[in-house]
Amino acid sequence: MSMFARLALLMGAALLCGGCEVPSEVGKPCLLVKKSSSPDRKFDPVVPADVQLDQDFVSFGSQDCEDLICVRSAGPTLETTPEGDIVRVLGYCSKACAGEGAASTCAVNHPDAKPEVKANMACQSLLLDQQALNDFRTSDPVGYRATFGENVSPYFCAASTNG
Repeated sequence: MSMFARLALLMGAALLCGGCEVPSEVGKPCLLVKKSSSPDRKFDPVVPADVQLDQDFVSFGSQDCEDLICVRSAGPTLETTPEGDIVRVLGYCSKACAGEGAASTCAVNHPDAKPEVKANMACQSLLLDQQALNDFRTSDPVGYRATFGENVSPYFCAASTNG
């Protein structure tokens, strides 16, 4: 195949997919994880005792999500799933976003997203506010990395599902 034919084929494919919506995993159900205390594994499952109903929970390292971020929004109910002899806590895939209310960066188009998550997704601060996060990162870099990894923003796509 000539170079011109390859280029024409590539351009045609690019134009054909130009209108295609690439599904994001934002909003897809996922399993929450926490940093493991065991040297044998990196993460442990989050269990109901790890979660307070009135607080958001941000989980870094979830293999269920393309951005490795799984969130559980504060609310009166806790979704769980049995896995062997452990009951694990469910959340939904998220990603870092630009700032409060930036809903366009948090569009949910995953087919498995729950309607209440899809309808209420927006960019919001889930950790500390930006100044507190910056102060913690400066004053205790080791503790910061152990808690938040390399994340430098408090803003994540999250649904306000409590009501």
